[in-house]
Amino acid sequence: MSNWTDVAPAGEFPVGTHQVVDVEGVSIAVFNVEGTYYAIENICTHDGGTLTGGPVKGCEVTCPRHGARFDVRTGAVLSPPAYEPVDTFPVRLEHNVVQVRDDRWD
Repeated sequence: MSNWTDVAPAGEFPVGTHQVVDVEGVSIAVFNVEGTYYAIENICTHDGGTLTGGPVKGCEVTCPRHGARFDVRTGAVLSPPAYEPVDTFPVRLEHNVVQVRDDRWD
């Protein structure tokens, strides 16, 4: 079972921002959307590029390379050129610290 990885204290993770953490070799982007935290793999399913660095509006992140858009809540593709969703991960608030873990192999 994977361990939880600290992302940031909640007070240092404002609404509308995101942070990237490495969890056992996997780059995970964690987003604070209106006070709720969501986590997705930080890899575009279109070409394997990094998702963060592109614009984030509400619940959508746009890949900076070719413009594919994804819903950070569900990982769903919102526009091509990507057609496969990105993986999502559980997020929790523990002792006022935002944490994430990769539970795909549990």
